[in-house]
Amino acid sequence: MPSRATCRLASPDEQIAAQHAVIARFESALWDGGFNAALLASYQSAWRRLETLIAARGDDRRHQFVLVIPVADSPAQLRRCLASLLELCRAFGYGGMRDGRFSKVSVILADDSEDAGFIAENRAIAREFDAQGLAIDYFGLAEQLALMDTLAHVDLGSIVGTAPRGAFGHKGQAMMRNIAYLKLAQLQETDIPLLVYTLDADQQFKVKVETADRDVCAVNFFAQFDAIFSATDAEVLTGKVVGDPPVSPAVMAGNFLDDVAGFLREMAASDPAQPYRPNAANTSDADAAYHDMAGLFGFANPADAYRYRCNLAGTPCNADCFGDFAQRLKRFFHGEHPTRITWYRHQRGLDSVQPARTVYTGNYVFRPRALSWFIPFAPLRLRMSGPTLGRLMKAELGDTFMSANLPMLHTRTLDATGEAEFRPGVITAADAIDLADEFERQFFGDVMLFTVERLTALGFPQQALPAETLADALDAVHAEMAQQYRTRHAAIVKKLATLTLMLNDPARWWQAPAHAQALTQFRVFLDNMQRNFGAGSPGHARIASAKNWQRWRQRQLAALARFDADRRAWSQALAALTPQG
Repeated sequence: MPSRATCRLASPDEQIAAQHAVIARFESALWDGGFNAALLASYQSAWRRLETLIAARGDDRRHQFVLVIPVADSPAQLRRCLASLLELCRAFGYGGMRDGRFSKVSVILADDSEDAGFIAENRAIAREFDAQGLAIDYFGLAEQLALMDTLAHVDLGSIVGTAPRGAFGHKGQAMMRNIAYLKLAQLQETDIPLLVYTLDADQQFKVKVETADRDVCAVNFFAQFDAIFSATDAEVLTGKVVGDPPVSPAVMAGNFLDDVAGFLREMAASDPAQPYRPNAANTSDADAAYHDMAGLFGFANPADAYRYRCNLAGTPCNADCFGDFAQRLKRFFHGEHPTRITWYRHQRGLDSVQPARTVYTGNYVFRPRALSWFIPFAPLRLRMSGPTLGRLMKAELGDTFMSANLPMLHTRTLDATGEAEFRPGVITAADAIDLADEFERQFFGDVMLFTVERLTALGFPQQALPAETLADALDAVHAEMAQQYRTRHAAIVKKLATLTLMLNDPARWWQAPAHAQALTQFRVFLDNMQRNFGAGSPGHARIASAKNWQRWRQRQLAALARFDADRRAWSQALAALTPQG
């Protein structure tokens, strides 16, 4: 006869613990040997079963999430982003639903659009997804101006800019985030812990898996972040991105030219009618393999060119893949890297936590008290604002500033056009693309980043540094970065000359009339490479201009010197907005 202990029903806590064990086994099997797509639905179902058990127990004290999503003139990307969020919530069920809404997830949609038509589309998209259970607070230009009016007594110009009321859109992601963070200060405290989760509209809650034939909703982001913030003293936690790189084409041209040259050499040695060599793995994955100057960040540049992964159905021949690659080349100028895609490599979120030094502004999570950190130097509109913020956070937060293997899927372009929906400062006219403005903001963003890194080693920002120290650091870093860019430029000019000769070799099979369209696309690509990175590059001319450097030097030194005052103004603004208990 069974004992009384044997017949005892498991308590709610025991059932929940047992379900966590079930999830862990599913997770291990799901990623064993790559990715087992057949187990994905069962894995998601196991998480939903856990939510049922937690709801039955009651007293769900896991974190709530407020998502901040800036968007500018990009309704298609916004729709894709929110659709992935809705899929995530339905697949894993974090927090369950109450009164037809997901109870632990809400969105602040910070619209920085300028075009009235796009604003109307974004509003309609917000209403559409709100009706499907996502609580979305549309934070448009009128709402932003009303908020700023309440802070007219605080000097926030060097944090949120000074755009006129009639042209308040297109402030840029950094200033838009800062204004959205001010809105967050108005949130009422509850007895449920809160986390702020900020991302970009061109990202999705999916991961890119090398062995899968699609991008998959296979990471329970909310549960993973909740577990990390529950088990650690993290103040700020950043993920990365998979898919398209988080950097500008301005710093990827050299290695992509290597890959294009490698592709042409492979084609030249191949029979166009024979099958394209299967998509064997490239050289072992390297962090920041897409970045020409990865060494600046402590990473090694891969020695070998990366192969193009031809995704045509069936068994395409070399000529077919030549055409496929040719039509993807223009995507590079819109932010894709067609050969150096970043793939997801699974590691349980909590096991992957480590000290961080870079903030990925499109994927980081923080406790409400970390609202004391705004995006620094935002009105300069420099690239690398996240890494710059990260160096400052590292200096003050130490090991409570963390990173984890929880990357979001980054997709820069739309399938229909092969172009980004909106990229500030990038000028496209027919087949010609001008990246000079983005190139300039990338260079001076690098200068600011590594200047801040140098200054933090001297005690900044906790310690006020003399103006001479700020100037010496900025001048030294500028000289070093200018030399890095000159060296890279000279190498690119040589690569362009070699690649042009290879492409135009009359003996190659792609010179036949059957390949005329693909050949034209290659030549348009090389023309744009010459325009933006060749000997007469306007971008390089801008960063080499002594007069331009003096303008930037003055602005950057002023921003550095003003940083302490900015922090005091920010604290004043937060205090004015925080509800009084």
